[in-house]
Amino acid sequence: MKVVTTQQMREIDRVTIEEFGIPGLDLMEAAGQGVVNAIEGTFIDISHSRVIIFCGKGNNGGDGFVVSRLLTEKEADVETYLLGKKSEISGDAKVNLDRAVNIGLNVKEISSLDNINKPLEADIVVDAILGTGIQGSVRGFPAEVIDLINKFEGTVVAVDTPSGLNTDTGAVEGPCVRADVTATMGLPKVGLLLFPGKSYVGKLEVVDIGVPPEVIGGAGITIEYVEREGIARLIPRRAPNAHKGDCGRVAVVAGSVGMTGAAALSCQAALRAGAGMTILGIPRSLNDVMEIKLTETMTKPLPETKERTLSLAAESGIEELMDWADVLAIGPGLSLNKETQELVRNITRKVRIPTVIDADGLNALAGHHDCLADRKAELILTPHAGELSRLIDRPIGEIEAHRISLAQKVGEDLGVVLVLKGAPTVVADPTGTVHINSTGNAGMATAGCGDVLTGLIAGLLAQGLKGPEAAVAGVFLHGAAGDLAAEKKGTLGVIAGDIAEKIPAAIRHSLKSKSF
Repeated sequence: MKVVTTQQMREIDRVTIEEFGIPGLDLMEAAGQGVVNAIEGTFIDISHSRVIIFCGKGNNGGDGFVVSRLLTEKEADVETYLLGKKSEISGDAKVNLDRAVNIGLNVKEISSLDNINKPLEADIVVDAILGTGIQGSVRGFPAEVIDLINKFEGTVVAVDTPSGLNTDTGAVEGPCVRADVTATMGLPKVGLLLFPGKSYVGKLEVVDIGVPPEVIGGAGITIEYVEREGIARLIPRRAPNAHKGDCGRVAVVAGSVGMTGAAALSCQAALRAGAGMTILGIPRSLNDVMEIKLTETMTKPLPETKERTLSLAAESGIEELMDWADVLAIGPGLSLNKETQELVRNITRKVRIPTVIDADGLNALAGHHDCLADRKAELILTPHAGELSRLIDRPIGEIEAHRISLAQKVGEDLGVVLVLKGAPTVVADPTGTVHINSTGNAGMATAGCGDVLTGLIAGLLAQGLKGPEAAVAGVFLHGAAGDLAAEKKGTLGVIAGDIAEKIPAAIRHSLKSKSF
């Protein structure tokens, strides 16, 4: 599903009205009907339910007036408040205010909480106060109303967006409605999918307001929301007569003393994703323990430093692994040893097969972007915010506040597929396209989770997916596996190995089932 900025949605509305001749009143009517449908999806029988609707003075309030009229026609008990004066309403919102009044609705003008019966006595409260385009903190009387709504113990439904949420960044800089359901118009807005805003949205319902597909297709939208429907087509299928060599070979270069778990998790995840064979390049002194730990993965002992990390002498051995493999994954648990970091840079310059770089592999590239310039194969970088901070020398806070735009810029500038891990994880490719992931949960904030993702993406690459496809599918399946693990273990009990074990189930569900 395509995702828009506030400005893009405004332009879509403008083109729909001015160039395609669809009246704004029709769009507003469809918006109000969509909100009513969302309410009816929560309450089986809306008749005789008590509903309080707070309307602002703009088009968001106009949507609210439509909701008031349609719910009244369904015999709900509706009470409508206008934050302002009726004389201040204009355009399509004024038409729908008049329509509501003409069927006998009492739209009450309010300018103080003294004008409202408190506490709010209703089954449902509808927030149609501010809509999209909010910058900074809500102040004054609207802020007081938002605080009052947040004290309400029934169901809160937001029209288009919870009032107070920045729909471009997800920022919440002051009072913001905490909705149980948000019915957003036309397409989801970026800020509804990013934290902290996402935690105010509740269940997100996207309302079809009748925008022609040609308008959306011509809007230059570069952001997509990754859902199950788009993933099934990316998952590799095996031929009935497949041989292990046909299913992809993954070489993993990972591990150091005290960090063998990272190497093991990446190898296991690659196999669980469907790769036919894996081989692990590991410091020589750690080989014996990994041969015991990894039953299904081959190992290749490589020269090491005195600190038992990979040494520069391992370079020729890693080149041999690249001759054998279809895909290279490098970085998990390699350490910050200076010689090992130099080795990573040397290998990055020489990669000739699709390569996933994570963890200490990324740390080695900080301040050395030249390593990425002349490589001959696709690169997928999988940093969390801290690793990206080191890689591009930007503060973590700035990265978290601008996850979409910064990921997009790094992908384009470095010519890589960038997987910015977090809540939510976003994938940016060199063309400027960004995908926002829809799966995952707080239980995945656990050591080794990123190592599983590295192996999972590498396993999909080895089966023939292109870099952007493998990254998008890998991130989705990784989150889905985490969701399945959390169902069994609870969010506090999930460990990275649980996520790796659930990869096959996540693939199966993504192919066959509509729900986990």
